[in-house]
Amino acid sequence: MRKSKVISLIYFLTGILYIILQAESVVVPGIITKALIIPLLMILLFVNLWPVMTRLHWLMFAGLLFSWAGDVILEFSQNNILIFIAGLVSFLLAHIMYLIVFFRTPGKNIILSRRFYLIIPVIICGSGLLCFLYDDLAEMRLPVIFYTIVILTMLAGAINRKEKVNSQSYYLVLSGAILFVISDSAIAINKFSYPFEFSGIVIMSTYITAQYLIITGYIKQLR
Repeated sequence: MRKSKVISLIYFLTGILYIILQAESVVVPGIITKALIIPLLMILLFVNLWPVMTRLHWLMFAGLLFSWAGDVILEFSQNNILIFIAGLVSFLLAHIMYLIVFFRTPGKNIILSRRFYLIIPVIICGSGLLCFLYDDLAEMRLPVIFYTIVILTMLAGAINRKEKVNSQSYYLVLSGAILFVISDSAIAINKFSYPFEFSGIVIMSTYITAQYLIITGYIKQLR
């Protein structure tokens, strides 16, 4: 427990440092700092799961690994659309890992049976975002639509855990999934439609918190 608290503290301090460096346009130290954020969560997950490593545990690790790759790749994307797509694919794979874990968690899949209505707000929000972005996406239209479907499926998977896990785990992961959607939505809006002030702070603060909530929620599930 003490190790987890120390790692968590270092994680958020590293995230805050990156946000400050990004705001001040300090490039190289910023890239190095950002590359350290997700590995700290991987250590946190490892400390709490070892020595029992199931297939779902490894999928969570894979989700963090793809997230880390996306973090690093996007630092070099700037106006290069191909590098941006590579970063997009990395995060796409991260969301796929998470959604598989969420749906494969033992228990009833409530949204696939009697509680489908729980994902209606998800569908409405996703449709609204795509309508807002649609005219500005140009050649990125299909990739962004596909990515949106995947991340909303990840959110649906988080909702689907309701009767599978304890309430603390459920709400931590759900909150993290919602913040992840907000973070990715902010990226899309800022890049394709409406660049806004303090976008970096909004994107990274929601992203850093989202990943932490998902991982700690998953750990709580096992306890």
